[in-house]
Amino acid sequence: MRTIGNILWLILAGVWLAIGYAIAGLVLLVTIVGIPFGLQSFKLAGYSLWPFGRVVVRDPDASGALGLIGNVLWFVLAGWWLALAHVATGIALIITIIGIPLGVANFKLALLALVPFGKTVVPLDDIGGRDIYMRGPEPVR
Repeated sequence: MRTIGNILWLILAGVWLAIGYAIAGLVLLVTIVGIPFGLQSFKLAGYSLWPFGRVVVRDPDASGALGLIGNVLWFVLAGWWLALAHVATGIALIITIIGIPLGVANFKLALLALVPFGKTVVPLDDIGGRDIYMRGPEPVR
């Protein structure tokens, strides 16, 4: 089921959202200060390509004051328009019956696009005792 969901996601939304994240990453990598933000953008591009079977968890090593500053800068530099892309794609998908779950997933990813620092993406099977931030597009088992 994960594979089918990922293929539908890839065709209907994933490619375009990943391209948006990759473009933002390339723009942010131009300066030395933007390198951490560019790397974060590429991580989110990978997640937006193939989200089923993976979850977003809190990363205790990346939280705190630096994570807060990173999230504020991310929001100003790239987060707001990437979140708008998720919302626009979500609205377009939710109009169709088959796209409703994918549209809801886009709304969840819009929140992650706003403030990604302090979180990491891991396979669903590897979450262990971690604090889950967002389950992504698939339903809770």
